[in-house]
Amino acid sequence: MDEGAGDTRAQDAADVGAPVGADTRSRRDAKRPQRGRRRTSLSTDLTILAIIGVLLIAALGAGWATLYQQFWGPSAFVERYVGLIAAGRAADALEVPGVAVDATHLADAGLPETASDALLRRAALSALSDFHRLGERVVDGGVEVTIGFRAGGNEGTSTFTVEQDGWTGILPSWRFTETPLSVIDVTVRGSMAFDVNGFTIDKRQVSPLGVDAPPLDPVALLVFSPGLYRVSVDTAIAETTGADVLADAPLARVPLEIQAEPTAEFVSVVQERVGSFLDDCATQQVLQPTACPFGFVVQNRIANLPTWSIATYPTVTLVPDGAGWAMPPAEAVAHISVDIRSLFDGSVRTVEEDVTFGLDAEIT
Repeated sequence: MDEGAGDTRAQDAADVGAPVGADTRSRRDAKRPQRGRRRTSLSTDLTILAIIGVLLIAALGAGWATLYQQFWGPSAFVERYVGLIAAGRAADALEVPGVAVDATHLADAGLPETASDALLRRAALSALSDFHRLGERVVDGGVEVTIGFRAGGNEGTSTFTVEQDGWTGILPSWRFTETPLSVIDVTVRGSMAFDVNGFTIDKRQVSPLGVDAPPLDPVALLVFSPGLYRVSVDTAIAETTGADVLADAPLARVPLEIQAEPTAEFVSVVQERVGSFLDDCATQQVLQPTACPFGFVVQNRIANLPTWSIATYPTVTLVPDGAGWAMPPAEAVAHISVDIRSLFDGSVRTVEEDVTFGLDAEIT
């Protein structure tokens, strides 16, 4: 009886133990795929983070490149210089590295050492707008930058070479390898004074010879480039419609020669002076007025003093004559009234006669 019961319990224990072991293995087998899934998920996350990192680095690089081009690159340096000119900030433009120039630099470039800086000021600058970069390329010794601009309604381009001039923190500094200034040689005939973009200059103020400056000698004037410069004359005696000079290259030498024309006021003054001169001649009661362009010859004697009057005054015109002016020959008529006594019979007759003469003059 007891022995049978013991066998029954042993059998029950064996039956119960078998399912417990199988369940444990099932749980171990269930954990293995979960660990695999976690490894796959981690790998995916790392890949995504790596892609994001690469994109972020690329975006930072692109942003740096954009900022470099817009604010810190060679083209930005040139654009800042041109912007100062466009804004009329001449003094600030002269402070840009590489702009200021001295006699030695001018001589080395084959330009007049005595070129005046009178036009390097706000009052002489012209309107400059729509300036923009057209391109840049690396050349021997620096970077060549080309910009476009509009000056006085005219479109133009200028090319400058710049070089790195050290660092400011992590940012590069730049300077012009040669000054962007140019020189215009101005020769004005007929006037010692002239205007450049409305700024008045007297040759004697900018010439190294001062008051002894020859009227026909050109004067060398430094100007900013790019820039448009209108040279004209507007004085009491002379005027011109003006001529334009475009300075668009560094250390360029641009000649300009203009001929002023007499003003109507000047011609009127000369006409008045000529009339006054002839009226003074007419007051002389002689047959041949002294230092006058007219006279009368008789073969007999005069019975009284002759009287003169100007019947027709000359019409004055003025033409350029070197540094000054001249009056071309003009015809006029004087009238003489005189009594003449005949040497043959002593009779007296009154002569009323028009005397045609010519008049020319140099105007001082």
